[in-house]
Amino acid sequence: MSGARPRVLITRRWPEAAERRMMDRFDVTLNEGDHPLDEAALIDAMRTFDAVCPTVSDRVGAAVIEAAGRRAAILGNFGVGYDHIDIAACREFGVAVTNTPGVLTDATADLTLTLMLMAARRGGEGERLVRAGGWTGWGPTQLLGRSLAGRTLGLVGFGRIARAVAQRAHHGFGMRILYFARREVDGDDVAALGAEWVPDLHTLLGRSDIVSLHVPGGVETRHLINAAAFEAMKSEALLINTARGDVLDHAALVGALKAGRIAGAGLDVYPHEPDVPAGLVELENVVLLPHLGSATVDTRVAMGLKVLDNLDAWFAGKGPPDRVV
Repeated sequence: MSGARPRVLITRRWPEAAERRMMDRFDVTLNEGDHPLDEAALIDAMRTFDAVCPTVSDRVGAAVIEAAGRRAAILGNFGVGYDHIDIAACREFGVAVTNTPGVLTDATADLTLTLMLMAARRGGEGERLVRAGGWTGWGPTQLLGRSLAGRTLGLVGFGRIARAVAQRAHHGFGMRILYFARREVDGDDVAALGAEWVPDLHTLLGRSDIVSLHVPGGVETRHLINAAAFEAMKSEALLINTARGDVLDHAALVGALKAGRIAGAGLDVYPHEPDVPAGLVELENVVLLPHLGSATVDTRVAMGLKVLDNLDAWFAGKGPPDRVV
C-alpha cells in the first residue's frame, strides 16, 4: 500500500489485540458504542470508508450495497457465516466479500459439545435450581439425565465444524456418527470416525439420539428442521443448534418440547438476535446460550487477523485468500 492509508470501519468492537493490528495497517474507525448499526449507518459507512468489516449483527441488505456514491468495494466479514449479507447484490454491484473460515472451528465444536452435555445432563436446570435456592440436597432420582457414551449422533451438514464435533464425540464419548449431506464425504479422517452417510434427512433424524445442526443459513435451509422433522425424531432425542437460527422452526420446536415429542434442546443461535423466540425461555428442557460459538479470546483475535489478511491482499491488488464473492 502507498499514499494515504485505506479507511476501514470495524462495525463492532473486537479484542484489543486484533484492533491494534488493524490500526497498524489501516486508518481504522471503531464503533465505540459497540451496538449493531442500522441501515442508515451502514449506508453512510459504504459512502465513507474504503472497506467495511461487518459482523452477524449487521444486516447488510441490497439497499446498503446499492448505496448511492458507494465508496467501499470490500466487506471484510468478521465471521464464517455471511447470510446477513446480500450476496446477490454484492455480485451485481461488484462488492467483494471475505469471511474467516477455519479459525473458529474448534471453539464452535467445543461449544456444541458443551450444549450436548448441558442438555443431556440437565445442567441448565440444575444451575437454575441452585441459584433459586431450591436445592434441598442430593437425591437418588434428582434431575436424572442421560450419558453421551455409546449414543448415536446425527450431524445435519458435514463441514469443518461438524467433523470437529464428530471427532470429539466419537473419540471422547464413543458415539456412533451419522451425517446428512448432499454427497458422501471421503477421507481418512472420516473413515477413522466410522461415520455413516445418510442421504435422507428424516431417516437420519429417526436413527439419532442427538441431532446437531451444521448447515449455513439462508433461503435453502430456512426451517429445514420443522414440525415434520420433529415427528421423525425419537421422543428421547436432543436437538442442538450452533449453526444459524433460521435453520430451525422455533414455533415447531416449542411445540415439540412442550408435548414431549423430543426430550430437550440446546441453542446458541436465534433468527432475530438478541430476541429469543417466544415460549423458549419458560421451558426447562432447553438450554439457551447467547451466541457463544466462537467466543474465546484466541478465536476472536484469529478472526480479526483473518480479516486483516484479506484486506491486506485486497489493497495490495491481490486476491483475498478467503474471498466469498
